[in-house]
Amino acid sequence: MSTNYIFGNPQEDQLGDNPKYFYGLRRTDAGDLYLAKVNQLSKTDSVTINNGGTSDNNMPDFQSGVDFYEGRDVNHTLAYSNLNYEQFRWDDRNIFYYIDADGQLVARVNANYTYPTGV
Repeated sequence: MSTNYIFGNPQEDQLGDNPKYFYGLRRTDAGDLYLAKVNQLSKTDSVTINNGGTSDNNMPDFQSGVDFYEGRDVNHTLAYSNLNYEQFRWDDRNIFYYIDADGQLVARVNANYTYPTGV
């Protein structure tokens, strides 16, 4: 007996050639790091790529699936002042980033991690 699927085989990539997850990294002037993770198949996840302001300071040509690592120049000045994330990447893997007890940045791939609350 064969198995039929209405929306295609669930083992196949639902987004075609586009990776499923967007990961954005930004740093504040105080040195705090923030990471955004967005699932493209989620109806509730969203991300703002460019902050408000004139379009002159926006990052041009944002494309789904294209990684970007040049948010600061050699002098550590923001390349695009309206760009919300200095670096971003796309990935098919579900990655959970966290800081462990030793202060190390850890990436847990395809394994859930429960983030602490109230810290």
